[in-house]
Amino acid sequence: MKLTQVFKKMPEGYIGFVEELPGANTQGATLEETRANLREAIELVMEANRILAEEEIGNEEVFRETLLLAVA
Repeated sequence: MKLTQVFKKMPEGYIGFVEELPGANTQGATLEETRANLREAIELVMEANRILAEEEIGNEEVFRETLLLAVA
């Protein structure tokens, strides 16, 4: 699976987001800082989604499996 990072130069630095992951967006003074911030934003969005899913599932019986995605 591949995700698409998008970066845009702004007068005060850069903004970045992931096209396929709503909510994963950030900004930074440099492109390198924005890339690092975006990785953190992705982790935070995934953690928040995990918490929301657990709340929705409640005490229902479910089966969980780990899915590993290669990181480029």
